[in-house]
Amino acid sequence: MNFKDILSERSVFINKDALSPHYLPEKIIHREKEIEKIMRVIAPVFKNKRPNNVFIYGKTGTGKTSSVKYIMKQFKELPSNGVINYVNCRMYNTRYKILQKLANDIVGFSKNGFPPSHFYERLLSWINNGNKFLIIVLDEIDVIKDLNELIYTLTRANDEIRSGGISIIGISNKISFKNQLDNRSRSALLESEVVFPPYNSEQLKEILTYRANLGFNENSCDSSAINLAAAIAARETGDARYALKLLMYAGEIADERKDEMVTYKHVEEARKNVEKDLVTEAVATLPEHQQLVLYALSILSINGSKYQKLNEEKEDLFMMGELYETYQKVCKQLKREVRSSRWCKEYIRELEALGLVETISSGKGIRGHSTLVRLLYSKDWIKKTVEGMLIHTDSE
Repeated sequence: MNFKDILSERSVFINKDALSPHYLPEKIIHREKEIEKIMRVIAPVFKNKRPNNVFIYGKTGTGKTSSVKYIMKQFKELPSNGVINYVNCRMYNTRYKILQKLANDIVGFSKNGFPPSHFYERLLSWINNGNKFLIIVLDEIDVIKDLNELIYTLTRANDEIRSGGISIIGISNKISFKNQLDNRSRSALLESEVVFPPYNSEQLKEILTYRANLGFNENSCDSSAINLAAAIAARETGDARYALKLLMYAGEIADERKDEMVTYKHVEEARKNVEKDLVTEAVATLPEHQQLVLYALSILSINGSKYQKLNEEKEDLFMMGELYETYQKVCKQLKREVRSSRWCKEYIRELEALGLVETISSGKGIRGHSTLVRLLYSKDWIKKTVEGMLIHTDSE
């Protein structure tokens, strides 16, 4: 076996990238209304007027980022004094990093070592001198560590700009992140809101059919594979990324086995790998303190409860108080600021909404009525996964 042999093998794929969740197709199916709403918010820039800030919310895999990137592509095709700059807040997660990126992308090279005011002044000078309108897309806005300061800086700039302006498009899959904002930031950011609902099974089927026609060779993907991938994703969370990954992994399995057609059987086999990938991705995109709570729960699950009776009667279930104690220890060990028990409960609600943990009521007998929590995935795997992410953050 050599490379020539491998390259000469028949593949079910004609353009594998078209099945990637990161691929931007020529049309975005079943997001026409949401795209139109966002376009209407941005449209005033073509008349030299500052657009409102807009907050875009929707669960993972509902087409938020793809829709905004599609709009950015359309925007660039028309002449205007506006510039849209996309920021992945997972990579640029502080006010300093974001201002530096904006100054670098728009004005030119900016070295490290300058204060944030340096980048801010360069941006303002560029806007004022050219009557420019800067539209900043903050994708995963909820992970920015000093978000209130950033929003204040960017919205305050409009008071200092003689002509032109700055607008923000914030994208998040966590609607509760608005609770992190102070009143001033909340009112500034939420001038307009657009909600992306989950896809249903029929919508996912149409999306997958469209992508399959782009990604697979003719007659290489059976409708049974599309139907099952759509049904699984719809039943889980209506996540199009999940559905696309199922279909792509199914195609890879078919290629490995030299099967000429992707069927529902390949999708069934692909499901475990996709779920593990998506859980890893979900954990990676969690705010740090949600990761810390998840890490604490994995440690507690490995070590067991100090309340013997609880361990005997409720396997792998732990009281919120004991989880909070472990979370405090973890924060101190990793030199992180400890949040209140109220925030810990809020993080657990978020983790439960993502399907990573489960909570139940203890009923009578264990310190009265208590809320118990447990992991829904392998405790050792979760510990190893989160630990790697927290250590990586420390090394940055």
